[in-house]
Amino acid sequence: MRAVRSAYDSAVNVTPLPTADALRTALAGLLDGLPPKQAAQAVDRLIASYRGTTPTDAPVLRDRSDVAAYAAYRMPATFEAVRAALGAFRDAAPGWTPATHTDVGGGTGAASWAVAGAWDGAAATTVLDWAAPALETGRELAAASGLPGLREARWQRTRIGDGTALDPVDLVTVSYVLKELPERARTELADAAAAAAQAVVVVEPGTPDGYARIIEARDRLVAAGMTVAAPCPHSGACPIEPGADWCHFSARVSRSSLHRQVKGGSLSHEDEKFAYVAATRFPVVPVAARVTRRPQIRKGQVLLELCTRDEGLARATVTKRHGERYRAARDTDWGDAWPPDGEE
Repeated sequence: MRAVRSAYDSAVNVTPLPTADALRTALAGLLDGLPPKQAAQAVDRLIASYRGTTPTDAPVLRDRSDVAAYAAYRMPATFEAVRAALGAFRDAAPGWTPATHTDVGGGTGAASWAVAGAWDGAAATTVLDWAAPALETGRELAAASGLPGLREARWQRTRIGDGTALDPVDLVTVSYVLKELPERARTELADAAAAAAQAVVVVEPGTPDGYARIIEARDRLVAAGMTVAAPCPHSGACPIEPGADWCHFSARVSRSSLHRQVKGGSLSHEDEKFAYVAATRFPVVPVAARVTRRPQIRKGQVLLELCTRDEGLARATVTKRHGERYRAARDTDWGDAWPPDGEE
């Protein structure tokens, strides 16, 4: 397979593409020369692994073609989920910029791409993962990015789990990793991240199990003295009754022709469901309330499901008589702050 080709290799002072576009360009270069049938077969096996139908002792990423297929299959969705979580975190911490970043279990670097886009590629990034082929592929993709923080990132092979030690850093991201770890290793990783970082962002699939792992990590971060910045309006216990429901959000993922080819889909987009928590050791301004379900727009009214700072779970009905707030409600989406102007 050909190495990733960078649009920036032959130019010095070229303005980088927006991060999402740059990622699509890099992925296209990565899969150049990989037969579509081989990529599709690798993706089918990866999907079976995600659904739990592959034996746990079978290696998931066996070779470079597997890693390339994985990157095309999962990186766009992981990138958009982490980018959405970082967006909510940035709203709660305006003006804060990480100078250093560790991407734990980062694989091919989707979360690192999201961080580079959120803060203009300023953070010095280290990606930790146990899969050497994934790290090598991530390094090649980063070289094609045109983003300084990515092009200069360190890609370090490290076993993630019991005894993971992290150097002091501004930001730690842990995305789609906890599912792969036993409970003790998840606990130790959350504690290690809290001890090392000024801010920690954890993202998991938007399933009941993924939400449960997020709550587990959230509890550890709060117990370590951190403050929840997002999505919650508070750092107290989650008001959702265990087993009754789960908190998750959705990110829209645009599918390129390459993405549709590898995944066998025909739509121009897909929705990635995810759960997350962002916590810090510095002051933040959480939202007054967060929209926890897709708003229901009815004739003359908008119904909002909310998690609030003081009242826990609540429902709000916004009607035309609310004037500007009604118009704002019609433009509000799942996962947004409410009210959007920051007023109580």
